[in-house]
Amino acid sequence: MLSATYRLLTDLGGPVIYLYLRRRLARGREDADRFFERLGYPSQSRPQGKLIWCHAASVGEAASLLALIEKLRELYPEIQVLITTGTMTSARMLAGRIPKGVIHQYVPVDRAPYVKRFLDYWHPDFALWIESELWPNMLHALRKRMIPAALVNSRMSDKSFRNWYRVKGWAQQMLGCFDIVLAQTEEERSRFVALGAKPVRCVGNLKYAGNPLPFDAQALTKLKDNLAGRPCWLMASTHRGEEEMAIAAHHKLRDQWPDLLTIIVPRHAVRGDEIAATIAGSDMSFARRSKNDLIRPETGIYLADTMNELGLFYRLCPIVVMGGSFAAAGGHNPIEPAQLGAAVIFGPHMHNFAGIAHEFMTQQAAIPLQNANEIAFTINRLLISPEARERYAYAARMLAEDKRHVLDKVLEALKPWLEQKTESGYQESGVSGKVPA
Repeated sequence: MLSATYRLLTDLGGPVIYLYLRRRLARGREDADRFFERLGYPSQSRPQGKLIWCHAASVGEAASLLALIEKLRELYPEIQVLITTGTMTSARMLAGRIPKGVIHQYVPVDRAPYVKRFLDYWHPDFALWIESELWPNMLHALRKRMIPAALVNSRMSDKSFRNWYRVKGWAQQMLGCFDIVLAQTEEERSRFVALGAKPVRCVGNLKYAGNPLPFDAQALTKLKDNLAGRPCWLMASTHRGEEEMAIAAHHKLRDQWPDLLTIIVPRHAVRGDEIAATIAGSDMSFARRSKNDLIRPETGIYLADTMNELGLFYRLCPIVVMGGSFAAAGGHNPIEPAQLGAAVIFGPHMHNFAGIAHEFMTQQAAIPLQNANEIAFTINRLLISPEARERYAYAARMLAEDKRHVLDKVLEALKPWLEQKTESGYQESGVSGKVPA
């Protein structure tokens, strides 16, 4: 009943959906050059041969896919790979990081005509979705066309489980479209089983298999020279309200550490002007990376409001506080700074990375804080004691390295479909890739 209602609403709501997308485009939230991909029109040619379609919602999920795709291309060079995401941020991130030959497209909005157009053209032999995004029309179409599908690195919080359990029949119908579900933790595996998914296996979190974030070596050398040995710490991937926390911590620390540099990297660089105004209102000397400002001796805060440079700042700063974990946004990936030798601190709101956060705490590989008031105290402790800082950094790095084998478990679980032969291979369908004028 719910599936039929959803399909009817998305069919009848076509004009409203299109208008919504146009408004997003006008606000700069859709890619003007590739807008019609969101309606299912392709912008690249479909290669011959077996095609695996990998879908990730946004940046974090897409980053989890990269190591898997690289290994797929290594083990199965004859397989073609299409990756879809839904955001401009993820597209920009992937542009410089996906392996050569891998195709990126924006995922079509979940409306039946858009879905049909997408599947008719790309004709995937296997669909591989990451984490927790479920689109009913697309899943229904995959099942109707008998295209095998897997939900990989799947996660489900207790809150999400309770919500889905209220519509268990619909959840079971959607999850039944997947031939296999690979959960991050045993607890999440049990939730998927309770909702009717099968088979479900727990293989660990694919984020541990991610490669270290890229960086510009010349830029890192320039920043190190500019700092000239000054102590520094990073507030990474901040959300609204967390910049004020970083400023407050800096105020508390600067009496004891007058040459301290606090670096803020916002989750969304478009907030740069807003954050700059907040810092200016605190009467703090600061510099902005997006404006090519130099870090001067009197600079207290460096606002790195640019895209795709976290790898640079994780290598620069020995202490990293994870944003999103104090503003109740669910936190961000602590594995990334851990891989690069930083001591990791996070707040009480890590529900998007609950399993990883628990592993970090169990191994004493991170410092969990209960509130923002503890940030300055903890950073001061780590600045005073390089030995303590290195113990946390070493434990985090070892945990990240020890868990990288999860990639082998994922590939082993997917092997039956990866090695399955198609009956005749892809043939040109005659579906036009031309977009409307």
